[in-house]
Amino acid sequence: MRHRKGGFKLSRDPDARKALLRNLVTNLILHERIVTTVTKAKAARPLVEKMITLAKKDTLHARRRAAAFLYSKEAVRKLFDQLGPRFAERPGGYTRIVRLAPRRGDGAEQAMLELVGSELVKRAAERAKRKEERLKAIREGRFEEGENKS
Repeated sequence: MRHRKGGFKLSRDPDARKALLRNLVTNLILHERIVTTVTKAKAARPLVEKMITLAKKDTLHARRRAAAFLYSKEAVRKLFDQLGPRFAERPGGYTRIVRLAPRRGDGAEQAMLELVGSELVKRAAERAKRKEERLKAIREGRFEEGENKS
């Protein structure tokens, strides 16, 4: 019986499962959005939440704990320099799981695991880029007011 045995096995031995989850968490921190199966997303979610909670503390001990878990120094740097301050006022719930269409090939349930607020960061960057291109076109005289702005 598996009474009170929490967690997901993910059809892997413990070392492979730990490595998989560490990879998922590292990539989510670096890219702020990953596409994986629903079960893997649910398994990685609490680990990501714990890493962001560590980043909010921003002590030497917290940095060392995060560095021991994450696979890249860039992920640790981004976690403490960008994500920790970004979620400083938020008491929890830093991630979102959005279900997607089944994967072609094996039909596995897909999901997108993303950090809350990452869509705003991406959209703001895209909007700023479009505005900069529009201003450049106006300066060069290529832009007309009646033109399509997309």
